[in-house]
Amino acid sequence: MNLGIFSAPTPVNESIKTYLPGSNEKLNLKKELLLQKSANIETGPIINGKTIKTGNTVEIRAPHDHSLLLGKYHLAGDTEVLSAIESALNAKKAWAEMPMEERASVFLRAAELLAGPYRDKLNAATMLGQSKNVHQAEIDAACELIDFWRFNVKFMMDIYRQQPSVSPTGIWNRVAYRPLEGFIFAVSPFNFTAIGGNLTTAPVLMGNVCVWKPASSAVLSAHYVMEILKEAGLPNGVINLVPGKGRSVGDPVLSNQNLAGIHFTGSTGVFNGMWKTIGENLSNNVYKTYPRIVGETGGKDFVFVYKDANVDEVSTGLVRGAFEYQGQKCSAASRAYVPRSMWPGLSTELVRMVSDIKMGNIEDFRNFMGAVIDEKAYENAADYIEHAKNSMTAEILVGGGFDKSEGFFVQPTIITTTDPHYKSMEEEIFAPILTIFIYEDGSEDETLELLDATSPYALTGAIFAKDRAFIQKASDRLVNAAGNFYINDKPTGAVVGQQPFGGARASGTNDKAGSLLNLMRWVSARTMKETFQPAKDFKYPHMDEE
Repeated sequence: MNLGIFSAPTPVNESIKTYLPGSNEKLNLKKELLLQKSANIETGPIINGKTIKTGNTVEIRAPHDHSLLLGKYHLAGDTEVLSAIESALNAKKAWAEMPMEERASVFLRAAELLAGPYRDKLNAATMLGQSKNVHQAEIDAACELIDFWRFNVKFMMDIYRQQPSVSPTGIWNRVAYRPLEGFIFAVSPFNFTAIGGNLTTAPVLMGNVCVWKPASSAVLSAHYVMEILKEAGLPNGVINLVPGKGRSVGDPVLSNQNLAGIHFTGSTGVFNGMWKTIGENLSNNVYKTYPRIVGETGGKDFVFVYKDANVDEVSTGLVRGAFEYQGQKCSAASRAYVPRSMWPGLSTELVRMVSDIKMGNIEDFRNFMGAVIDEKAYENAADYIEHAKNSMTAEILVGGGFDKSEGFFVQPTIITTTDPHYKSMEEEIFAPILTIFIYEDGSEDETLELLDATSPYALTGAIFAKDRAFIQKASDRLVNAAGNFYINDKPTGAVVGQQPFGGARASGTNDKAGSLLNLMRWVSARTMKETFQPAKDFKYPHMDEE
């Protein structure tokens, strides 16, 4: 029973904890890391609130320490996926009919649980399972996910308030925002715990139900997200977790007639394949409705430097933008364009900074970098580095080492090239590798054109400059080159409620996670007109006899 028109608490971005030496927050997190290292957790598909053991298991090991076994998870197959879909559909009616303030309360409580008793648990799982240092885990698994849950409640209520501006006398016009008809398939990546938490809960907040496939290398943190949501009061079956191999999970989902939407973050190739399959299924009349397809995919994110930029600011932006979380952010700085006049001073500063980066076990809070996520990522990065070492048009400025004897460690590496179309200037790498092209002073216009045409992606980008006329020129010229555009800052670190995130071109549908725009994709508007004194004669006034 709804007895009022309610407003959500005004959301405020969660404060980032610093984990300074000797602080209680650091000591508590260290204790949780030790607990999880010895917990040997066993998890798997979570369907209708119950963990399913299929017997087909995969070990969970820390990327930075091959010897550290964190546990194992059971893989979902066709049987579990179909059961998850059935569970979601069974939960749909009651969840969709639950008043918005009741749904909102679940996620506001989840945010409080994560800000308090679950903060260390989810941070530790993200650090150990995904090799994030303490700062990267804190801004992701804690702060960003808390922000998603708080701000999305506000966005939901803002959507519901959008009503027709005119209702003539005797008529009441209104719009109802219905959840989609069917279930949502959420597919999340390894690199951000918060993304998995948002891909699932953004549609669910709007009254939908969800089947969630997490990345195989992020099952541990996904397990704890589900634990938080259960503790917060989310009814069983509303979100069902199905860790498993891509085709084993994806095929039965994409062929199901009740598929209502996909909320995806991952590779462009996988997203394109899913879209193709949906298109083919539409031709065969598989679905009850047109599935909503929302995806954020790859990036080849740029930094363009103008001749009047500050060297210290540029070098800091490049190093942080390229090497935080081992370059495994879809927004990471991967290619840069630097004027020749600045290069001598900038190159010296870059070598100094990169040489000072500490890399190793994330349990040592002094380390700036951990390991890349798995052996496939490691071998991919090593191939690009070896290619540069043997190239006639590229060379290693700093870094270039890699070692997988203890963990999948790749040194932060800067490549310089005389070829603006060199391999690592164009291809997405997802590793701590930055490639720099030095352009001639005075050729800024041509280089901006080159930058825009080099990559099919358009996710993030940054420019560093003081001259306001040039900032305007570059911003206008690169208007379609990045969905998130930064001026005198690194191209990473979008904050919920401040910089809604997403890109276009080959980088996705640009539906802006962390904003009202994304939540709008998960509702189907129903226009309603109520007439209080209906007409009683089909004739209009001009038809009366003269």
